[in-house]
Amino acid sequence: MVKHRPERDSWGSLNDKNVYEWSSEEEEPDGRARPIQVLLVKDDHTFELDEAALSRILLSEEVRDREVVAISVAGAFRKGKSFLMDFMLRYMYNHASEHWLGDASEPLTGFSWRGGSERETTGIQIWSEVFLVDKPDGRKVAVLLMDTQGTFDSQSTLRDSATVFALSTMISSMQVYNISQNVQEDDLQHLQLFTEYGRLAMEETFLKPFQSLIFLVRDWSFPYEFPYGQEGGMKFLEKRLKISENQHEELQNVRKHIHSCFTNISCFLMPHPGLKVATNPNFDGRIKEIDGEFINNLKILIPWILSPRNIDVKEINGSNITCRGLLEYFKAYIKIYQGEELPHPKSMLQATAEANNLAAVAAAKDLYNKKMEEVCGGDRPFLAPNELQNRHATIREEALQLFRGVKKMGGEEFSRRYLQQLEGEMDEVFVQYIKHNDSKNIFHAARTPATLFVVIFVMYVAAGITGFVGVDIIASLCNMILGLALITLCTWAYIRYSGEYRELGAVIDQVAGALWDQGSTNEVGITKSQALYKLYNVAANHRHLYHHAFPGAHADGAAQERDKKKD
Repeated sequence: MVKHRPERDSWGSLNDKNVYEWSSEEEEPDGRARPIQVLLVKDDHTFELDEAALSRILLSEEVRDREVVAISVAGAFRKGKSFLMDFMLRYMYNHASEHWLGDASEPLTGFSWRGGSERETTGIQIWSEVFLVDKPDGRKVAVLLMDTQGTFDSQSTLRDSATVFALSTMISSMQVYNISQNVQEDDLQHLQLFTEYGRLAMEETFLKPFQSLIFLVRDWSFPYEFPYGQEGGMKFLEKRLKISENQHEELQNVRKHIHSCFTNISCFLMPHPGLKVATNPNFDGRIKEIDGEFINNLKILIPWILSPRNIDVKEINGSNITCRGLLEYFKAYIKIYQGEELPHPKSMLQATAEANNLAAVAAAKDLYNKKMEEVCGGDRPFLAPNELQNRHATIREEALQLFRGVKKMGGEEFSRRYLQQLEGEMDEVFVQYIKHNDSKNIFHAARTPATLFVVIFVMYVAAGITGFVGVDIIASLCNMILGLALITLCTWAYIRYSGEYRELGAVIDQVAGALWDQGSTNEVGITKSQALYKLYNVAANHRHLYHHAFPGAHADGAAQERDKKKD
């Protein structure tokens, strides 16, 4: 679909020019090349790859089996990335001529750009025409130009910025890192974060994961220290990335990480394009309005990046990649970022607040464990359950007060979930202390055999009395229960001695516990109906053990059930 709309051009200005937008489902309206949106960032901060549009570019017959050179420009938003890309386009279309910049009165067109404070590019855009370039060794390679969404705009999360930057770095063979005025420490830290986020998504390799990185420092204001251009840029970059013994470990790690990620790192210093460019609301990219010194360095910069002998063919794990292969890698990488396999990058404040709160949780939990050990841990004697509960409540409150008293970043709302985490962890640990304390109670340990002995004794007496008065059926039933209790007691003793069939032993303990609870209703405050319900649950939950022990009886019962259905 073609749309003609007024647009505010770079560095300022409203100017009426043709801007064409089309979807992958439509044919290009007039056959002219244009930027194509291949990676879309949705309103819910998820990513979608327009595979049809990308395939249309990379699988065209002329380029699909050619080795590919992918050149991308990335960096903070509103720093002139798209403006620079359009000069690259002019060079690619006119590089055979010394006057590739064209007419000084011609407006700058290509990738959409404008001045002002709001972002223009979103996601990743690729120029629809892939350029064929002859390398000095005779190979004809395909050159792809990519423009990316600027980082740290007001509508993007840190994950959005990291994903777009990481994807462009993973896909490109030459990444231009567009920076304003100076290479500051935060620029290096952001580069470390974004490249690490990209390296996480790639297969582990002993080779450096990325190829060429070019620091492009715009509006450089110190040419008396380091002159404009590549030579001054390399001296400046060498100083910025130098690792010295007196540096803090954090600063050393940032620089080591950058060196470990890229096979080739370079730098170019560019002057300011002039006040007329920065302040004129009607500026539309005409060369005659740009500062001469900027133009002179631009004539050096663009060929330095794009000349046939300087462009780098895309490599992955040491193998050259074709346009067809790049499409598959693009699809594979975006699937990783669409899922939840990778951790979400966090801002410095959020990461510090999390570490701060986790440290407070650890300190409070350590206090709780230490005091509970003094109460019932190790070789401490058995403590009455009520007393243990009271001591737990007191110590738990002390630990919570310690957590609340620690100064924490992130605010009360942020720390509330860590408070809930602490409460849950202490309650889980308390359950273990209850079990440990109960194991010290000799009567608790002997509860199962004592219960079975009582059952045997009661059934023995009941069988004798009912047999004496002539109620033989009840006497036989009591003798059967007595024998079953005796077998159960012997089985329990064997399990405790040998350590085998522990699941069956746990069932016996639960049944005995239910009977014990029923017999001690007044002491523990449990009604007989609750005890019987508990006994029923134990039997229902572990009936498979009975079937495992007596498979014949289970089979006979199933056969009888089938016979009844037939009748």
